Amino acid sequence: MAVVRDTSAFFLRGTASQYEHVFNLYQEALKLKAQEKNKKPEELIKLDNWYQNDLPKLIKTRGKDMHLSHEELVQMMKWKLARGKFRPRLLQLVQMNTPRLVKLTTQQALKRIINKKELTPALQSLCTLKGVGPGFASAVLAAGAPELAPFMADECLMAIPEIESIDYTTNEYLKFVDHMKAVAERLNGEVTDEEEKAKKWNPHKVEMAIWAYFILRKSNAELLNDLPDKENLITNGNGTDNGVDEDSNPTQDSSTKDSVDSEVQDESSNPAIAGEESSNPPGGFDETSNPPAVSEENGSTANGSPLSKTGEESSDVPAATAEEAPSAKRQKVEE
Repeated sequence: MAVVRDTSAFFLRGTASQYEHVFNLYQEALKLKAQEKNKKPEELIKLDNWYQNDLPKLIKTRGKDMHLSHEELVQMMKWKLARGKFRPRLLQLVQMNTPRLVKLTTQQALKRIINKKELTPALQSLCTLKGVGPGFASAVLAAGAPELAPFMADECLMAIPEIESIDYTTNEYLKFVDHMKAVAERLNGEVTDEEEKAKKWNPHKVEMAIWAYFILRKSNAELLNDLPDKENLITNGNGTDNGVDEDSNPTQDSSTKDSVDSEVQDESSNPAIAGEESSNPPGGFDETSNPPAVSEENGSTANGSPLSKTGEESSDVPAATAEEAPSAKRQKVEE
């Protein structure tokens, strides 16, 4: 699959100048995605501008009281669903959370990641909210701490050869974060000009550039024609990407690339994150009390209840709340 192969080459070998060039094309990629996904493309563009620009500034203005309101969390879910596969059930579940619970939970999570750099407990705390799994929780963290947390985008996961499947678990997200951090460090190490150093790369900015490259390569590759020094990204004719051979790599075998509406799989269809589509009453905390503290050492809540892969306390969620998902990492993407 050329789109995935070429995006993998960009992820692995893209230079700082190439990443900056693609990052500057993010709005073009967003327009292409909006036109492809929505009857009213201006809605996604407006939501994305709010998520990428307005919301982070708003969180910072709250200082020690940093949090998301119920309205903001619902708005964020609308953004996520507009950019991916639309699943109204997830929106309904997020809306079921009370305003007080949303404020307390997001406040706890943001303080943990921003003040204490505790990524895992922050993620797990957010996953106790109804309709929230690691993928959506990563969007909250990316808005509040882009220097530490990228958004778990399907297109980016697909570009990383070392990630063998899209599982939407905490462990999968932590691996993803490590990859985005490694690229950011590599790119920052290449920058020598003082003016350019001010545009420091962080995991979220790297994720945005990789996402933009994937969308541009898929929907309008001509927009990448002016990519500087692109010879280093050229793959040879037998599918080998300078060490990344799709024919020898079982995670990229074309026989495993199921087609799902020509879209990459959406996290809400994966049973690994049943919390995304569960009502989660036993796992959520009582809105009359503070959110339970999550131990970084044992991954359990303060009351000793074990956390599932989504960070929820163990609960009996009906099997019907989670849809069966393809086991393959990469879905077939129209070239």
